[in-house]
Amino acid sequence: MDTLDEIKDFLGCETPDSWIAAALNNQDLLLIDHAHCEKKAASTAMTLMFRYVDRTDLLNKMSRLAREELIHFEQVLAIMEARGIRYDHLSPARYAGGLRAEVRTHEPGRLVDVLIVGAFIEARSCERFAKLAPFLDDELAKFYRSLLKSEGRHYQDYLGLARDASGEPIDARIETFRRIENELILSADEEFRFHSGAPAAA
Repeated sequence: MDTLDEIKDFLGCETPDSWIAAALNNQDLLLIDHAHCEKKAASTAMTLMFRYVDRTDLLNKMSRLAREELIHFEQVLAIMEARGIRYDHLSPARYAGGLRAEVRTHEPGRLVDVLIVGAFIEARSCERFAKLAPFLDDELAKFYRSLLKSEGRHYQDYLGLARDASGEPIDARIETFRRIENELILSADEEFRFHSGAPAAA
């Protein structure tokens, strides 16, 4: 099983075709929110590094991840600038907040859950890059395909760190977050974002 097949199996549901259609009709907004997602991903990794200073494996993997996400952020900005798209503030998608609402408040449960959420976010990003690429112009398709390897590794890093941080199996927690994630992806969403759900009927 290759990484993309593994990711699809982990996610449990595919992005709806209606979201793909909305993305193709809102490519400027897609790129703006993609840039925000890369910046937030770097910030999340840095936050984990500051909070869990005694976990060497986490520090090393999150340091690498943060650097890669910031490079991706710069790459998205460059594409936007070349296309005359202005980077601006956006209201956040419901997606990450919907997942994080389930995160436990005690340790190590909190760390385990934050890492599982990270794995889902990275896995969904990877799945969407792969689904979008065949429909995009050559430059954007090449860029999105280039992200698949790193995003797939980020998913694996998050999941491996979650297993290491837990003193017990995490399959039940993964399933809890999978149910929430699938609901967020498949249910009607009023606004389009990189991680939004199926577009609400007009």
